[in-house]
Amino acid sequence: QVQLVESGGGLVQAGGSLRLSCAASEHTLSRYAMGWFRQAPGKEREFVAAISNSGSNTYYADSAKGRFTVSRDNAKNTGNLQMNSLKPEDTAVYYCAATPSFGAVLPGTAIKEYDYWGQGTQVTVSS
Repeated sequence: QVQLVESGGGLVQAGGSLRLSCAASEHTLSRYAMGWFRQAPGKEREFVAAISNSGSNTYYADSAKGRFTVSRDNAKNTGNLQMNSLKPEDTAVYYCAATPSFGAVLPGTAIKEYDYWGQGTQVTVSS
């Protein structure tokens, strides 16, 4: 059982930046691919970015490309999502997720691809 805890959310003006972190209880985090999702009020949870277990492969939703960067530090059992040039439409609760993986395989973008989820952290971007 992997426990995930997000942090780093907050209120930021449009054009600003935030760095989200995801701390994992699993000491062998390198066995898990990680993903980031978000859910805005009244909307379904959507995929943002994913990173393979080694960090060698990454994948982004179109909305995140060029502005967000996903990374991880397996030695510290953490994952990160650096968000730059934030827009009001980025306002949402952001969740990190993990799923067992091998090699450099990336999970899909569907929620069902991930077995473990954090509780979420609120990101609010003001215009």
